Amino acid sequence: MVKAYLALALSIAFEVLATANVQLSAQFTRLGPTLIMAGGYLAALYFMSIALAALPIALVYATWSGVGIVAITLIGRLTFGQVLTTPALLGIGLIVAGVVLVNGFGTRG
Repeated sequence: MVKAYLALALSIAFEVLATANVQLSAQFTRLGPTLIMAGGYLAALYFMSIALAALPIALVYATWSGVGIVAITLIGRLTFGQVLTTPALLGIGLIVAGVVLVNGFGTRG
């Protein structure tokens, strides 16, 4: 089970790296960020497939997308100076609450 959660964490990390590089690729006109983006998404899906061997898909995808949204929001703020409105932040908070609910109560063996 630890291997599955480690794979999920790696999948999230690679997805966030890839998503940040979508912005940096400047619509695929910069080779380095474009290659990092493509490799990051491939690695993210590879590690997600490992996580899915032991964990329910609802838990994996809810966690992957929810943590990814929060992480990329922070990167957008800290790296790109993007600011979200209060309703957008509330929406992200609801996503986090949903991830907590799915992880705590949403799956059965």
